[in-house]
Amino acid sequence: MKKIRTLIVDDEPLARARIARLLSTYPFIHILGECKNGKEALQSIKNFQPDLVFLDIQMPDFNGFDLLSHPDLQQLPFIIFVTAYNQYALKAFDVKAVDYLLKPYDNERFEQALLHAQEQINQKEEAALHQKMVQLLDQHRKQQEEKLFYIEIREKGRNISVCTTDISYFEADGNYLVVHTPEKKHLIRQTLQALSEELPSGQFLRIHRSLLVNANFIADVIYEGNNQYTIVLNSGLRLASSRSFRDEIHRYLDEKGN
Repeated sequence: MKKIRTLIVDDEPLARARIARLLSTYPFIHILGECKNGKEALQSIKNFQPDLVFLDIQMPDFNGFDLLSHPDLQQLPFIIFVTAYNQYALKAFDVKAVDYLLKPYDNERFEQALLHAQEQINQKEEAALHQKMVQLLDQHRKQQEEKLFYIEIREKGRNISVCTTDISYFEADGNYLVVHTPEKKHLIRQTLQALSEELPSGQFLRIHRSLLVNANFIADVIYEGNNQYTIVLNSGLRLASSRSFRDEIHRYLDEKGN
């Protein structure tokens, strides 16, 4: 269980002691410390970045609202206001406090406020985790989009684009590459090594210094002995591997569970 890092701010020692005593019965609470005025609270919030603050409104130096509006506080924790003055209630919710404890409060009312705060903090963390996952997925998508998904081919005086998912394999031919698709072949001026570094990760398998095969077109891999394999494509075409690329083929087979 993640601990809720909590700060207690009140100018009355007995009030701070009671909150600390009540909080000590909840295993999900970690008390960071106690502050007796707004100045101490400002420094503690900046230093410790608590999840939750029990905050008195009337304090000797500046009140709780002044504290929360201080320019040094860029990110505010969740707040439960604790005060003997009910005239601040509406203003407390204007600054998005999660609850408002009016002194004197009983243990049941305290627990209600605390559990409400716990729920709000958990929801925020879940939302933050979800947002982080969305950002990671979006970053991955953008990285993949930056990879080469289309091969630009100059053919008969015009440019055509061939999607890499439609290419069964590439075959080196000197300083050129033969681009094999199920329908036809194309010729481009490119080296196999340079192209392989631009292609989407995991989509193509290098089986020979002159052959780069689209993994989605592989129907079978047959071991021929001496660390050599025959790669059988969906079309029935058989391509021979070289021993130099046995590790790449082993990784492919491991990922496929073969």
